[in-house]
Amino acid sequence: MEPIGIILVIVAIIIAIIVAIIGVYNSLVTLNERVNEAWSDITVQLKYRADLIPNVVETVKGYAKHEKETFEMVTEARSAVMGAKTVKQAAEAENAMQGALGKIFAIAEAYPELKANTNFQTLQTQLQDVEDKIQAARRFYNSGAKELNTKIKTFPASVINNMFGHFKKRDYFEVADTEKAKIEKAPEVKF
Repeated sequence: MEPIGIILVIVAIIIAIIVAIIGVYNSLVTLNERVNEAWSDITVQLKYRADLIPNVVETVKGYAKHEKETFEMVTEARSAVMGAKTVKQAAEAENAMQGALGKIFAIAEAYPELKANTNFQTLQTQLQDVEDKIQAARRFYNSGAKELNTKIKTFPASVINNMFGHFKKRDYFEVADTEKAKIEKAPEVKF
């Protein structure tokens, strides 16, 4: 083979390597932005729900004035959700919020006139809609986090990530350990 042919082969190999590196890097950027978008979707839904909470509390307060401890728990949980900065903090705050909302709706069960209140029913429907959207956003986020985490661990993306080093593993938005224990335990059915 002539020296010019060897040089052309070497140049073609170098160009192919550069194109591959650019392609892998761009795919990492795309996945990273998808996870950022998914996290943003979660925070938007959490904020919307947090904005509904004071209305629910005020409506329930009108019927159950003596439930101060529950109202304080809901307010604290709402603050924790709004103040969460990481996925782990958000997941922990989310679990506290679920418990607090559960108590609010348990109170509502004890007051038939509250359950019949159209304002309360509307708020309950809106909260259920938001809960569904939060669950969908969590699934989308976790899917994106899985894709990104897998990509940055596999070859050749792991090498390229080590060269440029700014794509980090993302935490999953998971159920708390106490909730996992409830899920994993088989329900008792009694007749």
